Amino acid sequence: MATIAVYDLDRKKVSDIELNDEIFNGEVKEYLIHEAVKIQLANRRAGTVATKNRSEVSGGGKKPFRQKGTGNARQGCSRAPQYPGGGVAFGPQPKTYNLSMNKKARKAALRSALSLVYKDNRLTVMDSYKLGEISTKSFASVLNRFELTKALLVVDGDVDNREILLSARNIKDIKILHAEGLNIFDIMKYKNVILSREAVAKVEGALQS
Repeated sequence: MATIAVYDLDRKKVSDIELNDEIFNGEVKEYLIHEAVKIQLANRRAGTVATKNRSEVSGGGKKPFRQKGTGNARQGCSRAPQYPGGGVAFGPQPKTYNLSMNKKARKAALRSALSLVYKDNRLTVMDSYKLGEISTKSFASVLNRFELTKALLVVDGDVDNREILLSARNIKDIKILHAEGLNIFDIMKYKNVILSREAVAKVEGALQS
């Protein structure tokens, strides 16, 4: 079974914990990771862009000029696309980009992403996030101590993490997620993933097949 060191905020090793091999040391299925990221980004699209066609613009109740005798091409309505203020021909209309992925495949993609992070030595486990105060400077010094940049912090939503949430919110390229909200896009976006000891247990409980 895979093991990883657990550190305190001073980067002193506290202990080792065993990780579930199925979740943190399994086969990396890149095709599933790609599919999950594609679906997550597609589902973020609002799909609200729209233009008015000739039936939706105002005006145009009668012919612009008589049918014959002017030398111009015949016109039936000033709302046609070639007129200023006319409707748009074949313009975009609201649509949904939502895609779906079954629960089993989604869990497998998350397991693959976490396994990739672990095998690349980009996973850090903290014993606790308790700073003792709300201080951006203090938390920035913790990150410098661990030489971590562009990091995703995963916390247990059942634990009071107010100190770390407020201390980290103004630091560039740092994001904090509850274990329940762990997702494939953020795992792949951030260079390092930091989990609390409690978050490891929560993730393992949620992702076991």
